[in-house]
Amino acid sequence: MPAARELLLDAAFSALGSRPWHGVRMVDVAAAAGVSRQTLYNEFGSKDGLARALVRREADAFLVGVQRSLAETLAGGGADAADCCAAAALWTLRTARTNPFVRAALTGCRGDRLPPAAAPPLPPPRTPRDARPLRGGPTPGALVERIRDSALGALGAVGALGGAAPQQTPAGTDGTRRACEAAVRLTLSYVVAPAATDEEAARDVARLVRALTGQQVSGPSPTAGAR
Repeated sequence: MPAARELLLDAAFSALGSRPWHGVRMVDVAAAAGVSRQTLYNEFGSKDGLARALVRREADAFLVGVQRSLAETLAGGGADAADCCAAAALWTLRTARTNPFVRAALTGCRGDRLPPAAAPPLPPPRTPRDARPLRGGPTPGALVERIRDSALGALGAVGALGGAAPQQTPAGTDGTRRACEAAVRLTLSYVVAPAATDEEAARDVARLVRALTGQQVSGPSPTAGAR
């Protein structure tokens, strides 16, 4: 059975499906989670604390999904920077459509339904570097950097660029770094103004990266490994 903290976060997320944040009552969240209101306050301290924890959880889950899509794309071998950026784009677009927290974090547009972004974040727990929560809140700029660096790190770990050795990380290749960042920013434009299909947007992202890096079309489909 999930811990009380996760049950409360799930209940708060569900509540936002039918009412704006200012209409969500702590007593209702506690009741939906099947715990006492005191337990809720013990876990989060206040409604603002609950909001910060919920925003952080959704942002972290999104970033874990980015890393998973990259790993799946690279698992078959032969993938390049374009394939990785396309896979990250596909995951981003699909998640932003279904998760209002992720969409708000990516675009900076929260509206009245979500918690305000002004509250300071909770101190991050001690976790591995690639899994740590965003410091200072999940801003669009911070997410661009994290997605870009995830793609570069994944490529460097397997030497996916031109047969490079693992220690020759693409993060040190300025052209590839810029191409990956441009790919993420193009992806965000499709979050705001969607293409006909997510797959079409992912192909555009792959074409952009190949054009900027001079790569030939090779390896798996731009949507391979992104589920």
